[in-house]
Amino acid sequence: MSKVVILSGSPSASSRLNGMVNFVRKTLAEAGLNTAIIEVVDLPPEDLVYANFNSPTILAANELIAAADAVVIASPVYKASYTGVLKAYIDLLPQKGFEKKLIAPVFIAGSMAHMLVVDYALKPVLASMGATHFTKTVYATDDSITREQDKDGQYRFTIEESIEARLQGIADELIEYLK
Repeated sequence: MSKVVILSGSPSASSRLNGMVNFVRKTLAEAGLNTAIIEVVDLPPEDLVYANFNSPTILAANELIAAADAVVIASPVYKASYTGVLKAYIDLLPQKGFEKKLIAPVFIAGSMAHMLVVDYALKPVLASMGATHFTKTVYATDDSITREQDKDGQYRFTIEESIEARLQGIADELIEYLK
């Protein structure tokens, strides 16, 4: 069975990015694909900061990436780039960690001003690590996803129809590639 790993650089459970990630993960699972998620913010901070390549937690995350046929890389955009915590983890992957994997970029930002972050910040790093195949990119702005917190403290997200259609498009691309 094909496996997709979602690598999320979101630093917060309240990030609207999580609504996008949840939509993609649910769509892939409904199509029968095996999915796993690495929430980079849940990795041990000291392992990320001190580049502990031998950390059991980092090694386990790296094994998930190694076993994946495709990787959805999701991040909010801060200061015209993907999150630092995502970069800290990517630096701990093997040099050819993205070789022979289909990559699906999913990004969200405050405005359209930084939409080239995928082409000019993310793709060169991934290409240096062996990535050669990418789906279309989904880049959304904060105002296209609403966030509500229920009484239990859980966040619920409503995605604008046009963004949902684009997320469905990359999910379909992944499904077609992996089936």
